[in-house]
Amino acid sequence: MTLKEAQEQVDCWIKTYGVRYFSELTNMTILTEEVGELARIMARTYGDQSFKEGEKHNLSDEMADVLWVLICLANQTGVDLTEAFQKNLEKKTSRDKERHKNNPKL
Repeated sequence: MTLKEAQEQVDCWIKTYGVRYFSELTNMTILTEEVGELARIMARTYGDQSFKEGEKHNLSDEMADVLWVLICLANQTGVDLTEAFQKNLEKKTSRDKERHKNNPKL
């Protein structure tokens, strides 16, 4: 699935099952919440914390939740994620093509 297809599928789902998009500010808040849930799993899986008894820890589902809300925000604000990602990749390549290779910390 391409980013464009994902944006189209989310839009179709929202219009079919979700009635309408939540407001942009509400979705930004939900995105922050979802990133926090992802961070909790990362901290417990790869960091020093441990899971509480009965705590769910589905990393892929939390990543998908983050992607879902990000796609909602892109759709609401008219951002073409394919174009935005391509431009971002070009920016990073131009800016950082030698930077990481020359970083003694890496």
